[in-house]
Amino acid sequence: MDIQEQLKTDIQQAIQVLFQTTVDEVTLQPTKKEFEGLYTFVTFSLTKALRQAPAQIGQVIGSWLAENSAIVSGFNVVQGFLNISIADAAWVDVLNDIATNPAFGTLPAKQSSVMVEFSSPNTNKPLHLGHLRNNFLGDSVSRILAANGYDVVKTCIVNDRGVHICKSMLAYKLFGNGETPESAGMKGDHLIGKYYVLFDKAYKAQIEELVGQGMAKEEAEKKAPLMLEVQQMLRLWEQGDEETVALWSQLNAWVYKGFDATYRSIGVSFDKTYYESNTYLLGKEIVEEGLQKSVFYRKDDGSVWIDLTEEGLDQKLVLRSDGTSVYMTQDLGTTDLKYQDFQNDRQIWVVGNEQDYHFNVLFAILRRLGRTYADGLYHLSYGMVDLPTGKMKSREGTVVDADDLIQETIDAAATAADEAAKGKMDEFGDNEKATLFRMLGLGALKYYLLKVDPQKRMQFNPAESVDLHGNTGPYIQYVHARVQSVLRKAADSGVSLAGAVQNGTLDEIERQLIFLLSQYPQRVAEAGESYAPSYIGQYAYDLAKTFNQFYDKLSILKETDAVKLHTRLTLSKSVGETIRKAMGLLGIDVPDKM
Repeated sequence: MDIQEQLKTDIQQAIQVLFQTTVDEVTLQPTKKEFEGLYTFVTFSLTKALRQAPAQIGQVIGSWLAENSAIVSGFNVVQGFLNISIADAAWVDVLNDIATNPAFGTLPAKQSSVMVEFSSPNTNKPLHLGHLRNNFLGDSVSRILAANGYDVVKTCIVNDRGVHICKSMLAYKLFGNGETPESAGMKGDHLIGKYYVLFDKAYKAQIEELVGQGMAKEEAEKKAPLMLEVQQMLRLWEQGDEETVALWSQLNAWVYKGFDATYRSIGVSFDKTYYESNTYLLGKEIVEEGLQKSVFYRKDDGSVWIDLTEEGLDQKLVLRSDGTSVYMTQDLGTTDLKYQDFQNDRQIWVVGNEQDYHFNVLFAILRRLGRTYADGLYHLSYGMVDLPTGKMKSREGTVVDADDLIQETIDAAATAADEAAKGKMDEFGDNEKATLFRMLGLGALKYYLLKVDPQKRMQFNPAESVDLHGNTGPYIQYVHARVQSVLRKAADSGVSLAGAVQNGTLDEIERQLIFLLSQYPQRVAEAGESYAPSYIGQYAYDLAKTFNQFYDKLSILKETDAVKLHTRLTLSKSVGETIRKAMGLLGIDVPDKM
């Protein structure tokens, strides 16, 4: 039963019966806390048509509802505000509907498909803190859209070519001495990241030397021997030089193995991975198409441009004078390729906000080209993540490595759980502890990064994220474990949860909890519409916090009234299942025992 929709219908009927007037749409708002009631209907908009005072209209409608609506238990009128209370029997019906619906919170199929592209790592370094926010966002948005009834395809494009990749390759060729991940005792992505840092140090030393010899810094950056070698290596790769391609393939294979381990660790997967080495030549035929359609124009030097000043953008290069692609050219081609592969109604890119302008231009060009899918393109922009120590710089080797941060958060979660448990962790075996601490650590990390609006720049504080008492993943996980403990004790006592909850008097905190449970499908829908995992995070926290208030206020297992006991246990079970579902949409597992 949807109480809000039923109440709207009842109000429409009241207006029809009382005033012989039809109202197409009824809007309800939450009742202010200082007044009794759950929903408020504002009557000011009816005064002109009904020629009565707002308070009088409210009084008449309220009286009719109290006598004729099965779900209204009472009302009060404050000026033009009709505050309506809902009958306990209606809340019991809602609870029974939730408790008997295994698919509660999963919305009907939309017959529509969405592609979510996220992660987008470079093969010259391991995943870092910024990648974690990206991966968690992309994975969670994919889960939320699936719960909204969309067919979801998760894709990743790997940046596996270019000057920055050749920097790691050259450093390995010069300084590697045949080192392998096995001989170094390192994950492959960490090993190649080490050589990226080594290149930068050696390159900077060469620049300093040239500057010391009197060369301008800008010229030294271009003429440093290492940079010239990198550019030559890129040319060799593009020409298909056997030795260069073999080195590139070997180093990338090590990196992919390292990436895969991290993805498995954080519970992220993709339906298809695209590689820039296969797509970087795409898009040139689109440039020709655009020239024929007069969407693009050619300058005297042979370069090709588009004028987007009408869209509030500027003129944008799409092909260099030497006929080589720019990133925009590649993205035009890759977007076409993805549409050809999957025919999605929408494509979403999860990419940092430093690329906002790039995506505005990309989408504008595709609209100008008349792409039928262009209106379904969306850039899910997000802000950078800092640590209390400051911004990350991977070239200098100060990047916050994802694997290290995950382990640090797991260790912090273990410490916090041990301190909070006060010796109770002794009943867990070593494997159970390791599984629990990993679950808590990943829950802390994911929740902390997802509870914030994606567009906001944020600071990640590992110690704060594992607090068992604040708005954190481990707090919500703890409440889920508390619910399961109650249900286990009830089962051990022989109490059955079979059968529907019977009508009885509810406490106000029980009404609040059932109401909050009933809001879950709406929160899922809102999170899907706004691509906002933070909505689900806030909901899960509010539900956990309200359950704790319920747990503290009312006896559950010591309740002697059989109807109240059954109600409270059914309510507890529904809360536990909804917390599990909500946290699942964030990619977070919840423990049954803590």
